Amino acid sequence: MPNPKRRHSKARRDKRRAHDALDRPASSTCPNCGEVKVPHRACRHCGYYKDREVVEVETGL
Repeated sequence: MPNPKRRHSKARRDKRRAHDALDRPASSTCPNCGEVKVPHRACRHCGYYKDREVVEVETGL
């Protein structure tokens, strides 16, 4: 396999890596309890989705 003849500069390396950063997952707030949740999913904290309870949430451990 061919090898590079010259070393690539740090700037050139970093330009290539500029798009490799991870994005934060999208989030929204639950209108029922105000906790942060994933959009279009039932709230893990209270079990509500679109103003109605769809998941029964266990309280306590």
